[in-house]
Amino acid sequence: MNTAIRTFLREKSDVGAPSAHTLLMNHKILIIDDDQALCRLLKKCLETEGIAADLAHNGKDGLQQALRESYQLIVLDIMLPEMDGFQVLEELRRESAVPVLMLTAKNNKQDKVAGLLGGADDYLTKPFDVEEFTARVFSLIRRYTTLNATANESESPLTFPGITIDIDARTVTVGGESITLLAKEFDILCCLARNAGKILTKKQIYETVWQEAYAYDDSNIMAHISRLRKKIEPDPNHPTLIQTVKGIGYRFQGGEAG
Repeated sequence: MNTAIRTFLREKSDVGAPSAHTLLMNHKILIIDDDQALCRLLKKCLETEGIAADLAHNGKDGLQQALRESYQLIVLDIMLPEMDGFQVLEELRRESAVPVLMLTAKNNKQDKVAGLLGGADDYLTKPFDVEEFTARVFSLIRRYTTLNATANESESPLTFPGITIDIDARTVTVGGESITLLAKEFDILCCLARNAGKILTKKQIYETVWQEAYAYDDSNIMAHISRLRKKIEPDPNHPTLIQTVKGIGYRFQGGEAG
């Protein structure tokens, strides 16, 4: 059992009941990749650790399966027959906020940014280490499901002029209108809003939201914040809520929370 899994199980064992292994067995992911040998390997590794995995080998079938079944995570390759990963992601995001881990065979920054802007939560470049893949899967599941030990803790909504963030319900209201945010977008907003008026470095944001060591890849955070601004800012080109502090990071300037 690798280090990521041991850490995950240890955290869950501290929560009480039910057991961590029982909780893990209730989780299922979908892997959409036309490399059938790789899919079988990843499926075997995940199932050894207690996570069920379904497979799809083209974009069209994968999208249909993703919308038909209930998954805690979608692993999505970019280069797919019938529909590429970007097309699948675009259609998926019209219906679902399920976390998406994108795979790319190209170490291409533009592809990564495009995926993140399109709604992906994380990405891996092929070839990758299976342990890193497993760790990212567990990190995303831990972050976005009820396995998170803090999920049951009640927290008062954060209210600022023109925007309300309901932590427990994971909802955001801007100017009286409900705004749909993806999981990472919501977590970044919460991270900034909880520290309203303070400058947070990209490293602080990344390690708080992704719960892993900062990889010094700013494109990930920048893509999510760009997408977030388009949803909550009156003028995304001249943001007033999430302000960039050049050379340092970002600051949420919403005034004092009510």
